[in-house]
Amino acid sequence: MNLAAEVNENLAHYSNVLIYSAMAVYTLAFLAHIAEWVFGSRSAVGRTAAAITAEAEAVQRAKVHVRAGGQSGGTAVLERPKIVTRSMAGSRYVPDGPGAAGGTEQGDVYGRIAVGLTFLALLFHAAGVLFRALSVKRAPWGNMYEFSTTFAMVAVATYLVLLALKKNVRWIGLPLVTTVLLDLGLAVSVLYTASDQLVPALHSYWLWIHVSCAIVSGASLYIGAVATLLYLFRDRYEIQLENPKGKQFGRFAKSVLGRVPSAASLDKFAYRINATIFPLWTFTIIAGAIWAEAAWGRYWGWDPKEVWSFITWVAYACYLHARATAGWKGRKAAYLALIAFGCYLFNYYGVNIFITGKHSYAGV
Repeated sequence: MNLAAEVNENLAHYSNVLIYSAMAVYTLAFLAHIAEWVFGSRSAVGRTAAAITAEAEAVQRAKVHVRAGGQSGGTAVLERPKIVTRSMAGSRYVPDGPGAAGGTEQGDVYGRIAVGLTFLALLFHAAGVLFRALSVKRAPWGNMYEFSTTFAMVAVATYLVLLALKKNVRWIGLPLVTTVLLDLGLAVSVLYTASDQLVPALHSYWLWIHVSCAIVSGASLYIGAVATLLYLFRDRYEIQLENPKGKQFGRFAKSVLGRVPSAASLDKFAYRINATIFPLWTFTIIAGAIWAEAAWGRYWGWDPKEVWSFITWVAYACYLHARATAGWKGRKAAYLALIAFGCYLFNYYGVNIFITGKHSYAGV
C-alpha cells in the first residue's frame, strides 16, 4: 500500500469515527429533548387549552346574543375577541402553544441543552462528511451512504439556522433528531459503501451542482413535511377543543399538541418552506438534464430516477397550486404536500434500491 492510499484509508476511518461520534451526541440531544417535553408544564398547556375553549364559548355566546337582539328588534353590540393567530379556514382564532418546555424554566433548560448538543453533534457530523470528501477527493455524495449522511447534516444545519434567525421552530427538534438518528443508523448499517472513486460519467462539476441542490431541497422539504404532518394533528386538536363533547385525543396527545404552534402557524410555515424550495427543486431537475446530455448525449431518457424526480415536481406543483386556491387550503392541501414528499422518498430509497436504471451505477 502506497502512502497516498494509506492516507485515504486513514481519512475514511476518521470519517467513520466522527459520524459515530455525531450519532452518540445526537442521542444525548434526543434524551434532552425528551426531558424538555416531559418537564414541560401541563398547567401551561391546560391554560392554553382553557383559553381556546373559553374563546370559542365566548364567540358562541356572542352569536346567540346577536340572534336574540335581532329577534327583539334591538341593537346588539358584538365585541370581537382578541386575535392571536388566524386559522386557514378563517373560523378559528387560536394562540400558539407555549412550546415544548411548556413555559417552565426547567423544561427550557433541557431544551437549551438539547439545542447545544445538537450543534455539537453537527460539528462532528460536518467533520465526518469533510473527512469523507478528503478521502475520496471528490464531492461526498456519490452514493446512498454519502448522500444520506450529507442529507442529515443539511437538515440539522437548516434547523439551527432557523433557530438562529429567531424562528419558533424548537418544537421540531425532537422529530428532527429522531429521524436523523434513524437516517444515520440506516446509512452506517445498510447503505455503507467503502471510499472509492466513481465511474467516469460522474466525474463532472455537475456532481457538485446537481446533487448538492437535491440534498438541500430534500432536507428543507423534510422540515416542511414534518410541519405539515404536525399541522394535521394540531388542526384536529383545535377542532376537538371547539367541540368538547366529540371524540377526543388521549391525555398524552393533548399534552404534546397543546404546546406546539397553532394549526395556522404550522400551515403557514410548511407552505413557506415548500414554496421557497420549489424553484430550487426545479433547478435540480434542469441541472440533472444538462448533466445527462453531457454524460449520455441526451437531456431526457425516461430513466426511473428522471421520471420520479418529475413526478415529485408535479406533486409539489399541484400542492402549491391547490394551496393558492381558496377551496383547497388546509387539510386537503396538506395531504397533497405529504404525498409529494412521499414521492421524494420513493425517488430516493425505492428507485435507488429496487429499480434498475442509469443512476444505479452509484450503488448503495
